[in-house]
Order: sequence, then C-alpha cells, then structure tokens
Amino acid sequence: MDAEITSQIKALSSQNIDERHAAEERLTAMGEAAILPLIEVLTEAEESTCWYIARVLARIGEPAIKPLLITMIVEENPQFRRYAAAALGSMGEVAIEPLIEAFSTEDKALRGFVSLALCQIGTPALAPLKKLLKEGDEVQRMCASLTLWKMGEEGIGDLVEGLSDEKSS
Repeated sequence: MDAEITSQIKALSSQNIDERHAAEERLTAMGEAAILPLIEVLTEAEESTCWYIARVLARIGEPAIKPLLITMIVEENPQFRRYAAAALGSMGEVAIEPLIEAFSTEDKALRGFVSLALCQIGTPALAPLKKLLKEGDEVQRMCASLTLWKMGEEGIGDLVEGLSDEKSS
C-alpha cells in the first residue's frame, strides 16, 4: 500500500477532527488509487473510522461501486456490509443498476444490505425497482417488493401499482 494512502487512512482515526477531515479530502482527491486500500481497512476498522471511510468511498463514487460490491460478496462481516451499503446508497443514481443486479445473489443477508442502499437512494430507485417487479425472477421480484415496502409511502404506491399490473396481465 502506498505510504501516503496509508498515512491518510491512519489519520481518519485521529482524535483531531480537523485531521480526519483533511485526510478525507486528500483520500477523495486520490480517487481510484485509494479505493482498494480503503476497502481493505473498512473490513476490519473500528466503527468510528468506518463512517469516515464510507464517506470517502461515496465521494470517490462510481469507480468504487464494483470493488465494494465484490467485497460485500466475499466479506460477510455485517459491520463492513452496513458501511459499504451506506457508501453505495450515498452515491445515488450511479449505483442503482449494479445494486439491482446484486439482487441475483444467493446470499439473503447481502440482498438485505443491497435493499438498504436502494432505500437510501430513494426516488431515483423507484422506476428500476418497479421494472424489476415485472421483469425479474421470483427472488428479484420479492427483493423489489420488499425494498419498495421499506421505502414507505414513497415506494408503496409503486409496489401496489406493480402488483395490480401483474394481476391484470
């Protein structure tokens, strides 16, 4: 791991909030080079540091999506998955399609974290979830239904509409 990246990741757990914020800015500016080292540390970091790592990964954005999802598949640590899902959810629309594709996994717990990320994204995820209600396999349709339900008022209307469309066809 690059010495500068290592140094900045270590600064994310500093007692000094200004140092943490400065490290966050530097790591975000490093972009793709920082993704894998950040993910590696996120798999075993203390919770207070996880939040900062997730924020940096979210700010790096699209280049972090695939590495985060792949690591979520192999890393079953719920704390890691929760923060990875939070980072993905914070990325917004750009993460929707890869997250929906992750509903194909056999791992129920992973599908739950994917659902949380989509709920965090909110409104932009409604149309793709509604489409999945119509076109997905049984597991994907169930995941879309549950995610729309979890979205509350925002998603329940689309869920009911999707179920009505299904019955009328």
